[in-house]
Amino acid sequence: MKKKLAERMGRIEESITIAITAKAKEMNAAGIKILSFGAGEPDFDTPDNIKEAAIKAIRNGFTKYTAAGGINELKDAIIEKEKKVNGVEYKRNEICVSAGGKQNLFNLSQVLFEEGDEVIILSPYWVTYEAIVKYANAVPVVIKASDKTGFVPTQEQLKEAITPKTKAIILNNPSNPTGGVYEKKDLEFLAELALKNDFWVISDEMYESIVYDNYKPVSIASFSKGIKDKTIVVNGVSKTYSMTGWRIGYSCGDSEITENMIKLQSQSTSNPTSIAQMAALEALIGPQDSVGVMRKEFEKRRNYIINALNSIIGITCFKPKGAFYVFPNISSLYGRSINGKTINNSMDFANVLLDEAKVAVVPGIGFGDDNYVRLSFATSMQVIQEGIEAIKEFVSKLK
Repeated sequence: MKKKLAERMGRIEESITIAITAKAKEMNAAGIKILSFGAGEPDFDTPDNIKEAAIKAIRNGFTKYTAAGGINELKDAIIEKEKKVNGVEYKRNEICVSAGGKQNLFNLSQVLFEEGDEVIILSPYWVTYEAIVKYANAVPVVIKASDKTGFVPTQEQLKEAITPKTKAIILNNPSNPTGGVYEKKDLEFLAELALKNDFWVISDEMYESIVYDNYKPVSIASFSKGIKDKTIVVNGVSKTYSMTGWRIGYSCGDSEITENMIKLQSQSTSNPTSIAQMAALEALIGPQDSVGVMRKEFEKRRNYIINALNSIIGITCFKPKGAFYVFPNISSLYGRSINGKTINNSMDFANVLLDEAKVAVVPGIGFGDDNYVRLSFATSMQVIQEGIEAIKEFVSKLK
């Protein structure tokens, strides 16, 4: 009997990030040492006070269902954090806690987007943005920016992309995969466009605490009541507190949208894990020392990896001010080969590099730009040093 899958499944593909990481893990399991720059996951352990809060929750029997949109104590901590850090005031009915920021974004896309809607995505983009827009049967409108503009689109590009069908724009600041950031003036211009043309701003601020060179991120929702009412902020504890596996993200914004996100969630995953919510509560209200420690170490790694990559002939790399990724341009190596394998695009580069040098990077095509690859420096300095040396040797052997 033939299996007929739903048409919507044909609109999305497996995450390239996950696919490359899985291939590297398989090689590792086979006894092949892989130097991996793949997954965007801090190598630090979750701070002890956060782990203890989860253990306490288990011992106290806090292991049952909670409200679908999260417990009030965690919502209140999110409200306080957004007020203190970004100067934006929210109410409980404007907060949705989910199983990671990705679920918030997915819920949001299903609540907001439908067939015929256009959603502006700024390339290079996080791989999931395009997928969730397509899954909702909306149309992704991609604006491509390059390292020459710090991976920030020009005002002209933004204006030209807007049509009467524009429903939203997805903003990621700081950016995954580039580490690029938006200055206040860039966000002010975007806010004006959103208000003038009546579209939503989805502001993914997951990396707001991981910034360098005295950069101070600003939430676009903080500019005025008008733009706050047109913005849905998505954030979480995964990156800031090294809690990727705990799966707690949240969104802040319009109460009607939030209500419907929670309604959808109630029929899909129910509530985010009770124990993880208590851990996230401790992350937000407990000591914040670990955040500064991690940020300082990430900055040291960033400085090293940028200098090392730019010393390799044929590779150029933009210096990011946020997140823990670098996005080097490797397009000048296209057309060259090694052991009969020719590199014509970013996927070729990643696969041949993994096969020949045992180094895992993520192809830029998954982020919307085939001229680049992404390296995460959320790994040890030893792996970074050995990995970059292996890349340098690999490039030197290309003919």
